[in-house]
Amino acid sequence: MSKGSFSDRHEISGTFGVVASSHWMASQAGMAVLETGGNAFDAAVAAGFVMQVVEPHQNGLGGDAVIMLRRAESDLPQVICGQGVAPAAASIARYKGLGLDLIPGTGLLAAVVPGAFDAWMLLLRDYGIRGLADVLPMAIGYAHNGFPLTREAAKEIAKAAKRFRSEWRSSAFVYLPGNEVPVAGALFRNIRLAETYNALLSEAIAASSDRCEQIEAARRAFYRGFIAEKVGEFFDGPKDHEGRVMCAEGLLSADDMFRWGATYEDAVSYSYGDVQVYKPGPWTQGPAFLQFLALLKYFDLCEVNPCGADYVHTIVECLKLAYADREAWYGDPNFVRVPIEGLLSEKYNLARKDLIRNQASPELIPGQPNNAYPTLPSYKLSVSGGASAEVAASDLRPRAKGDTCHIDVIDRWGNMVAATPSGGWLHGAPTIPELGFSTSTRGQMFWLQEGLPSSLTPGARPRTSLSPTIALDKSGAALAFGSRGGDYQDQWIAQFFLQHLNGSDLQDAADVPMFHSDHWPRSDYPRDASPAKLTVDERFAPTVIEQLKNRGHDVHIHPGRRWGRSCAAKKCGILLKAAASSSVPQALAVGR
Repeated sequence: MSKGSFSDRHEISGTFGVVASSHWMASQAGMAVLETGGNAFDAAVAAGFVMQVVEPHQNGLGGDAVIMLRRAESDLPQVICGQGVAPAAASIARYKGLGLDLIPGTGLLAAVVPGAFDAWMLLLRDYGIRGLADVLPMAIGYAHNGFPLTREAAKEIAKAAKRFRSEWRSSAFVYLPGNEVPVAGALFRNIRLAETYNALLSEAIAASSDRCEQIEAARRAFYRGFIAEKVGEFFDGPKDHEGRVMCAEGLLSADDMFRWGATYEDAVSYSYGDVQVYKPGPWTQGPAFLQFLALLKYFDLCEVNPCGADYVHTIVECLKLAYADREAWYGDPNFVRVPIEGLLSEKYNLARKDLIRNQASPELIPGQPNNAYPTLPSYKLSVSGGASAEVAASDLRPRAKGDTCHIDVIDRWGNMVAATPSGGWLHGAPTIPELGFSTSTRGQMFWLQEGLPSSLTPGARPRTSLSPTIALDKSGAALAFGSRGGDYQDQWIAQFFLQHLNGSDLQDAADVPMFHSDHWPRSDYPRDASPAKLTVDERFAPTVIEQLKNRGHDVHIHPGRRWGRSCAAKKCGILLKAAASSSVPQALAVGR
């Protein structure tokens, strides 16, 4: 295929501002803030809150967020960590005592401190120019007055309906109005969530007339006030909207929320050709993208067909090595030492590249940076992407799988944001009836095996899959991008990034036929792996698929399914550009 032939959409461009996100209402909310004088940081916050309402199966007010930002006058991007930590009462011994070998993928036992709200508040307070009353009303309006439910959201509600009715009656009250599964496209309301937003806004306005003091009041209300109080009460004895006990209590407490706050961190970076790429630290999977680039630089793919077997094979084998190191080395740097400099060093990757052969590797091979010895978790193997080969009866609990959202914004001054909010999924945990939202279940990304960098530790961050990106090239161009998709995020954006570097515009790069691997243990429950499994877009030619099979890849195709969920925004001089993958029908890039 030639460049420019992958997409039916067009890259948008302008000079005033651009927003790209995985839901058109969030994109339009962000653009509305830009149009009324806000900057990129204000716009991202507004889009983030709208996303919590209109994508409740992808993220929520009780979820997480990882945000990257760059001010127009700065060369260095910063990271805001909105990944909450494990409760103080959450220990490996506590879970083992419950007969668990893995933290469940759903329910209150998987909860960590909700981090998204404080992350958005830090961004608004320190970099925005608007107040809470300027960025919350659109989310409040959609929650109170209704919004058209997407097919994805309606499908997830339908899948969870049986559990809602039998176990999580507080969720049924919100998501099954009249005890019926809502229809895609019909207006859907979450009045309780609208009331929660309104209460936060009211406390902020009552506290002061000063913008920053109002934001601080909202933070206090969430983490030290009525939100924390209601969360703590719910976890002590989960009750539905009628006061009836629903399920066993969880470990999260109001004290856990009181002790936590979002933080700023330096980004990790790697120079790939003329481009400096920035990612959040190894408490995310982000540096695996940089490790992938550090390996890929030894392979010239510039003239290789992005839909050919050589291209796919090389990328997948580089990803296998990078993700093997993710499993062996990544964790919360506040609790474990992560040898990130060694993992990105030229000496290390020069040796690692020789492990990439003409045949697909069936193994997970972490390296030894600085001669340190790697430790891998014990994990289940899946057969041909099907059920796990070894699944105990206790593991046969519902596998509600959450996803993610992404938002990119650049304003006319050159400020930029790349944010990946997630967690707090409607099907992940029961809704807190007084608040209208569920809590994050990202605790499932800890291991209950001792001695790993991502072993469960009270007060530590789970190694999240959330992974936004900012890239700056020597010409002065700046690119913000990211994706939905859990462990697939950095795989899909790797293909987007390479295609764009090779000359495709943002939209065409976002819609290139894509693929992904399940070779390593997944970050979420049930933490299994499918060695050599490779899932490809339906647009790949049969001859290419056969060549990949001959190289040892276990190739899977999903008819009618196109992979890739990338969003991106770029500044080139005064010209701003944006795109959103057409594989997500509701994703949209806007601007002028």
